[in-house]
Amino acid sequence: MAVNLVEPDTLMPVPGVRLAATRTGIKDAPRDDLAVAVFDEGTVIAGVYTQSAFTAPPVDLARERLTPLAWIVNSGNANAATGQPGRADAIAVCDALAQELGLRGDDIQPFSTGVIGERLNVTKICAAVPALVRSLSPEQWLSFGKAIMTTDTVTKAVSKRISVDGTDITLTGVAKGSGMIKPDMATMLGYIACNASVTPEVLDRMVQEVANGSFNRITVDGDTSTNDCFMLAATGKSEMAAINSASDPRYAVLKQAVLEVAQTLAQAIVRDGEGATKFVTITVAGGEHPQECLEVAYTVAESPLVKTALFAGDANWGRFCMAIGRAAVAELDQSRISLWLDEVQVASGGLMADDYTEDAGTSVLAQDEFRVLIDLGRGDASETVWTTDLSYEYVRINAEYRS
Repeated sequence: MAVNLVEPDTLMPVPGVRLAATRTGIKDAPRDDLAVAVFDEGTVIAGVYTQSAFTAPPVDLARERLTPLAWIVNSGNANAATGQPGRADAIAVCDALAQELGLRGDDIQPFSTGVIGERLNVTKICAAVPALVRSLSPEQWLSFGKAIMTTDTVTKAVSKRISVDGTDITLTGVAKGSGMIKPDMATMLGYIACNASVTPEVLDRMVQEVANGSFNRITVDGDTSTNDCFMLAATGKSEMAAINSASDPRYAVLKQAVLEVAQTLAQAIVRDGEGATKFVTITVAGGEHPQECLEVAYTVAESPLVKTALFAGDANWGRFCMAIGRAAVAELDQSRISLWLDEVQVASGGLMADDYTEDAGTSVLAQDEFRVLIDLGRGDASETVWTTDLSYEYVRINAEYRS
């Protein structure tokens, strides 16, 4: 059961984008498993990709194709650990879509998600492509989002409209992810499009900065997928002049809007984390630099002992001490470290706070959303990550994943 996450019912179309989804039977679930997004000429697309050494062939192809005009995404099969045959399968799927759209194969970026180590059913996918293309519509963002789900229980999607220098800009995004979630650039599949006009170099900078403030700040189980990608498209279907520099004041306005959409999607992935019953914000402040704050935050967020205590509502603050102490940060001084659960101060100067009571800590952990604040007492840097607890259900879902 997702933590305070509601299924979206409507999404705003983005000028210059058409989408479609269908069921091919790649997976047993009776829902769509293949989606496409097609962009008008002039669209600029940038992305960030998994840093896993076991990169899936579709990720390699997507990374190589720098001026795409369409995405094709299948769920149910990751086409990972499939080597050259897997690459050939991804190329065949792209070529089938390209033929129907009157494009080149290199104009298509492929994406896959699902079971690792099995070949794609190219025959089923290619057979579905003609009807998929005939059904393209600007209104199909929600169908696209549903089709890319695997163990997700709720579609992750959001729309936003802003004004950039007097021009209306629409942003719509979808993402999938529930397990195998740990940032190493993006941690899932995520797609955002807008009708702003942005040069390729500037959009490339924006997608990386946005990823670092959103998808690179979430963790469910500490595992990084072979297929992670986060893509950002700017169709230019507006009256605004192109943003060609990060120093342009409009860059900050647009980036903030994209960041808000990305953070909503990233947090939705955590809220729908496999077996999650808690949504936990972990902020580490007082660091000498941001990286050491992240080291502590992720060590706490991914500790099985901390996560099971969160699930149980057990205010065992010694587990936080353990995790903080083993983080890869040199010369941490425990006598400077403080800890809060929401507004309840648990520790001060490395010792239990004088007025702390376990009942107070337990009352915070009984909530389905709360914040953990750790102050290292050694600088001004601060970083935040979002995570879940670790429940019996997480074990069941992953034990039965292929059964």
